[in-house]
Amino acid sequence: MEAAAALTDMYDQALLGILQHVGNVEEFLRILFGFLYRKTDFYRLLLRPGDRLGFPPGAAQAMALQAFKVFERMARQDDEKRRRELEAKLRKKKEEEEEAAAAAERVKLSPAAQEVEVETTVEHIPAPDAGGAVGMQESAVAQDAAPGPVSAEPPAAAAPAEPRPAELPTRQEQFQTNPDSYNGAVRENYAWSQDYSDLEIKVPVPKHIVKGKQVSVDISSGAIRVAVLEESSQRVLMEGKLTHKINTESSLWSLEPGKCILINLNKGDEYWWNAILEGEEQIDIDKINRERSMATVDDEEHAVLDRLTFDYHQKLQGKPQSHELKVHEMLKKGWDTVGSPFRGQKFDPSMFNISPGAMQF
Repeated sequence: MEAAAALTDMYDQALLGILQHVGNVEEFLRILFGFLYRKTDFYRLLLRPGDRLGFPPGAAQAMALQAFKVFERMARQDDEKRRRELEAKLRKKKEEEEEAAAAAERVKLSPAAQEVEVETTVEHIPAPDAGGAVGMQESAVAQDAAPGPVSAEPPAAAAPAEPRPAELPTRQEQFQTNPDSYNGAVRENYAWSQDYSDLEIKVPVPKHIVKGKQVSVDISSGAIRVAVLEESSQRVLMEGKLTHKINTESSLWSLEPGKCILINLNKGDEYWWNAILEGEEQIDIDKINRERSMATVDDEEHAVLDRLTFDYHQKLQGKPQSHELKVHEMLKKGWDTVGSPFRGQKFDPSMFNISPGAMQF
């Protein structure tokens, strides 16, 4: 599957709106990475054996760089394709100009010169007798009528060889560089990817498949069948038993006209799949990114993670952490009350050494 087919334009309007609002790419990237900082565990580090969320040191940076390199490679391929197309266009134009010049030279030949050519040609042909002429005509007729290799054209001239299809990637490292097969694989008729709770399948369709009524998608908790309607019959693109159960209520599909059928399956249980269909080649789940996405974390866990992230950055800057700020708020209330030895003085939090256990969360 072509790498560009992995991309989707469903978010383009939202992203274009942001880009137009901020006015430049640099600020646009700051917004994207700011979102990752504020709302995900992208910058959270796994430093202790008990840590469940985040990434090992350097892993997040490697992911960002890998994503950049994927599209950088695609951009270079686009540039190379445009260069080849331009060279082919210029070469074709040059050939046409040379052919036109040669034709013009032939037109310039005078009638006398043409007659000389004809006469010269005739002079080189022996004059046959009557019998010989009849024999030659019969031979020519027989040669035209008789089938066989004499009149057949070479196969190469009749039809050029079909281009060999591109070989499918086979290694997990190759799958990981393609958004369509990230944490999944590329198969003959489809590609699939996954995160902790969902699977995404992309099934390419012919260009003439542009309406939903031309597609048949049947999804049950343990099986899937995908087909397209061609003339009066259906052509099955994907069919089989799923390796694990899914939630049909939360699973859906859509058609990108002329491109692919996009299927999202919600896992019945939250664990990593090594294949979509029973009997197909399994992937090595030890070679995928098995970090849990923040999208699978509930509100309570989000609150704890937000607090831990805040405390981490406060500590790096030498500022009070969340438990200290809460105690400060309580101390401020009694700082300037009647009878307080600090009444009339400016509140000074440095006078207090507050342990994390001072407040219970």
